[in-house]
Amino acid sequence: MRITFSLLFICCLIFSSDEIKAQNQKVNWLTFEQLEDSLAIKPKKVFINFYADWCAYCKKMDATAFKNQTVITLLNTNFYAVKMDAEYKKNITFGGKLFKNKQLSKSRRPMHEIPLLLGQRPNANFSLPFTIILNPDFTVIQRDFEYISPKNMIAILTKSKI
Repeated sequence: MRITFSLLFICCLIFSSDEIKAQNQKVNWLTFEQLEDSLAIKPKKVFINFYADWCAYCKKMDATAFKNQTVITLLNTNFYAVKMDAEYKKNITFGGKLFKNKQLSKSRRPMHEIPLLLGQRPNANFSLPFTIILNPDFTVIQRDFEYISPKNMIAILTKSKI
C-alpha cells in the first residue's frame, strides 16, 4: 500500500510539473536582426505583431491570444515570431537596408518605417494592432489590423501554416 501511494504521488508530481511547464510556455519573440539570421539558417514563415504601449487592443491580445497555449505552440513550431513596437525609435538594419523612424520630430505618435511599409493599404490609414504573416521570401499571406481573439488567432495560424 505504501509503495502504491508513493508511486502515485511521484506520478502526480511529474504530471503536474509538465502541466506547469506547459502553462508557463511563452512565444519565442525575435527581433528583426534575429529574424534575418534565423531565415538565413532555416527558411520559415514569419508572423509579425506590431503594437504600441498606448494601444488597448494590443494589450488585450498580449493578455489573451499570446497567452493561449495553442497559439504559443503554433507560433513557436511553425513560424518565426517577431514583436515590434510600432513607435520604435532606433534604426533597424534588415536585408542590407537601413530602416528608421522618420516621424520622430514630426508626430506625437511617430511610427517606425517598417510597420508603415508592411502596413500600407489603399484607402485606409495605418492602425494597431497590426499583425502580418509572410512567406520566407516576404510575400504577404495575411494582414490584420484589429484585435484577434485566441480562437481566431488559432484559425489564422492553422490556415497559414499549410
